[in-house]
Amino acid sequence: MTFVSLRFGKAFHLPVRTFSTSSVLARDGSSESWLSKLLVRKIEPTKESHSRMLSDKEIIYELHTHNIRPDSVAQYLDNYKKSLEIVSSKKNLTIELIGSWSVDVGDLDQCLHLWRYTGGFEMVDQSKKTLHNDPDYVKLTQERGTFLRSRHLQYLLAFSYWPQLALRKDKNIYEIRSYRLKPGTMIEWGNNWARAINYRQNNDEAFAGFFSQIGRLYNVHHIWCYKDLLSRKETRESAWRSPGWDECVAYTVPLIREMHCRILIPTEFSPTK
Repeated sequence: MTFVSLRFGKAFHLPVRTFSTSSVLARDGSSESWLSKLLVRKIEPTKESHSRMLSDKEIIYELHTHNIRPDSVAQYLDNYKKSLEIVSSKKNLTIELIGSWSVDVGDLDQCLHLWRYTGGFEMVDQSKKTLHNDPDYVKLTQERGTFLRSRHLQYLLAFSYWPQLALRKDKNIYEIRSYRLKPGTMIEWGNNWARAINYRQNNDEAFAGFFSQIGRLYNVHHIWCYKDLLSRKETRESAWRSPGWDECVAYTVPLIREMHCRILIPTEFSPTK
């Protein structure tokens, strides 16, 4: 199968499904059954990195996951707001906070913070050096450690086929669906979701889609925005009624080793609401 890169406009080979027999017959006599969708794909080699095929590497996203001590949530949020004010004052840095959320369903006493760097890893390096030389920022970072149980950091790239990220207004909830894929299947995931995303834009619910570049690898994060849980239910049911959505799901499920979702509530200082 050949796929055209959405960023570069050139073709590259995608994984091709292979079967233990020349064809798998369904009960109705067709050449492909639902079982064939679960069989192992053959991963074809490529001379270009997956990240270059799937994303713009000049924009880096940083996802912080902080697990907070239950008795320190208020102090933690106040601390992070002060750190944000210091970062925002550094006009020489092209770094901006996109969203800050508290987990409402899932891993409780947890906050997620999504930052965007324009200028690639060069800007990441410059930002770290600048902030680590600011004594007020360092003091807040050290203080924040006393409020935490654990933390995790990932550097992410955005899928190029995903709708352009736009900050939301009014009051919303968010859902982050996180997937751990089988190594070697990221291109196939991208190929299927380049089609699947077209079924998930009826209510402007697609907020952001990322894959990991540094940190836990072969991780994918899809972030969706809804007015409330009822809107989430109705939007997802509408997608299942769309012809073709079920096929996209059938082809991506075998690529997943683990998945989980969390419902997120924006913090008081989150740029996206």
